[in-house]
Amino acid sequence: MGTAQRHLAPEDGTAARSTVRPGPEAPDGGRAPRGGDEELSGARAARTQQQAQYRPLWVEQPAKRYRMPDPVRTSAVRALIIIAVTLIQAMVAFFCTMAESWLAFPMVISSVASTVVATWGAVDVLVTRQVWNQRNGVVSEPSSTARSLRRERRAARRQQRAAEREQERIRRRGGSTGRLSHP
Repeated sequence: MGTAQRHLAPEDGTAARSTVRPGPEAPDGGRAPRGGDEELSGARAARTQQQAQYRPLWVEQPAKRYRMPDPVRTSAVRALIIIAVTLIQAMVAFFCTMAESWLAFPMVISSVASTVVATWGAVDVLVTRQVWNQRNGVVSEPSSTARSLRRERRAARRQQRAAEREQERIRRRGGSTGRLSHP
């Protein structure tokens, strides 16, 4: 993509293919000389018009993936770190065993313990995700606790709005001092 094409490219990050064909090349790699000034200005106008009529080759559309909730992301990062450390320990244990080092036995024992912890970390991600889904209404099933929680929140908001309306009504009726009657 040349400088002129980059200048005319859309600002939204979509890739575009230009329909402009480069001019004839001279044998030495440079541009071939053109005729008179009239031809040059006519060719420029045609090229500018062609550059303005480019068609995008494709348009990027972002995937509809929502950000993971904070507790789920935290447990996933924790599990990933634990699993990475476990793999490193297993690799060190393997190399120590191959080298017949005294460190092989402690490393094997710690790798087994780390495997148990890594399994716990992976299960923790699944449990945290499921609990978050049930509490925040992502799962739409009759057994979901989110439905009843939403119902309770809606009822509380309704009661609060009704109390506010009642206070406003009382304030409008008797809250004005100095007036003899309502307008």
